[in-house]
Amino acid sequence: MTDHFYDELLNIQTIGNQQGFYDSLHYHRYEPTPYKGLDQLFAKVSLSSSDRVVDLGCGKGRLNFYLHYRYQASVVGVEMNEEFYKEALLNKKNYLKKYHHRRAELSFQCCLAEEYEIDIRDTVFYFFNPFSIQIFMKVVGNILDSVGNSYRPVTIILYYSSEDYTDFLTRRTPFQLKEEIEIQGLSLRNSLERFLVYELKY
Repeated sequence: MTDHFYDELLNIQTIGNQQGFYDSLHYHRYEPTPYKGLDQLFAKVSLSSSDRVVDLGCGKGRLNFYLHYRYQASVVGVEMNEEFYKEALLNKKNYLKKYHHRRAELSFQCCLAEEYEIDIRDTVFYFFNPFSIQIFMKVVGNILDSVGNSYRPVTIILYYSSEDYTDFLTRRTPFQLKEEIEIQGLSLRNSLERFLVYELKY
């Protein structure tokens, strides 16, 4: 399935990368995850009705709409860029015109990732290399604090992840790598075109 096919199916517009860069060195430019990658990821990673997925650095909301449509999963998009946030809300309006009967939660918040208040219902966290290791460490610390207050299984999914992210999770947190999923047709050309799935182990 092509990106154009999925955007048309979902009645949204998420194609295209960000022109230019953020002023801050801590936040990376927007680029959506390829739909073909999402197909391959969720062919191996299952979601349950009790899961609530948080996409940190969601951009225009591609992952959110994909999961809401395909799995009727509850999803939250967190985006610091006000323009992308507005585009995500417009996409939500257009998506719900076509799929208004779906009952799972679909919401977006405009805030810094490290300021997002982790909900005890949040169980899956998705990162497409959205910001620096310093911000990532703060976000993971918030996740662990939340789990400490209300224990539950938690999964972190990284796409196109930096070595800083993986080293931090492996050496300084109780998260353990469960699975590495390469994207067929992309990973051979670029080793970063892969998903890393981490689960919390105590």
